[in-house]
Amino acid sequence: MARRYDPERRQRIIDAAIRVVGARGIAGLSHRSAAAEADVPLGSTTYHFRTLDELLVAALRQANEGFAKVVATRGAFQDPRTDLADELAGILGDWLAGERVGVELEYELYLAALRRPALRPVAAEWCQGLTEAIAGRTDPVTARALVALMDGICLQVLLTDGTYDAGYAREMLARLLVAPVS
Repeated sequence: MARRYDPERRQRIIDAAIRVVGARGIAGLSHRSAAAEADVPLGSTTYHFRTLDELLVAALRQANEGFAKVVATRGAFQDPRTDLADELAGILGDWLAGERVGVELEYELYLAALRRPALRPVAAEWCQGLTEAIAGRTDPVTARALVALMDGICLQVLLTDGTYDAGYAREMLARLLVAPVS
């Protein structure tokens, strides 16, 4: 039997894993559930992703791209004349206004790093990348605090099923930007 050439199979498996986690949570993801969702043989998932953690790393890396695209489209860090607090609050608003399932999924994968050490470097990449981008407009310590605050605001909105308050976010971000540095 000839082997079927399928260059998109790996990507379909990652997309399927994201859909499975979105529908059933991380506990619902297995090689078998990803294979079924992607409509590929079970062996394909284990060929491309030897372990479930490898598949989760690929899914988290892809999920992180969603936030990176929101940041890139805003261009908040290129123009030093823009109000950084306003831009960061706008980025959060754009991200949270998108597909809610996608945002929840990204945080579910992000928080899975607490129990799955293989995910930690990818979760750290997201924080480090955003911190480095913000540090171009402020000092590194303040940039880390801004990222932590943005994370906290997002988690509060998601966990309480609340509405994002851009005014509150902007005010809190602005307070960090004018806080005295020791």
